[in-house]
Amino acid sequence: MKQEINRHEVLEKITPLIENTAMRFGYIPIEIEFIKENHRWFLRIFLYSKEKDVTLDDCEKVTRSLSDFLDELIPVKYNLEVSSPGLERKFKSDKEFVIFKGRRVSIKLKNPLDGETEKIFKGEILDFDENEGLKFFRFDDGQELQIPRSNIQSAKLYID
Repeated sequence: MKQEINRHEVLEKITPLIENTAMRFGYIPIEIEFIKENHRWFLRIFLYSKEKDVTLDDCEKVTRSLSDFLDELIPVKYNLEVSSPGLERKFKSDKEFVIFKGRRVSIKLKNPLDGETEKIFKGEILDFDENEGLKFFRFDDGQELQIPRSNIQSAKLYID
């Protein structure tokens, strides 16, 4: 008999546990993904810290702390993957604009800003608000920009 799994319900159930466990170790889970690939379930957790790099040992500690509890909450066999998001990973949610405030990013716009031709900018996140959008310091001319969220196609951390 094939078991139907509502992945959104599973995520809703496990997210508070993952967030609390990660925070105990000083990390922020910036993405939690429960997905089926090639007939197998995967739970992927991407951890971030402003204070320190995420190491393999840190990922192992979080994995060990979570696995028994997750086994009780997830009704199917799954593979647990805990890692750092990578240096130039694209942002997957608006909360990353807040988490990475003060960091260098590369922004790709859907449409050029008024009076501009370029759609890709490198700069620093100054602030983010759901209604106001992204307050951004552009490196090439030192200008502060206010970019509506609806005009941002993608964003990722920018490493020199």
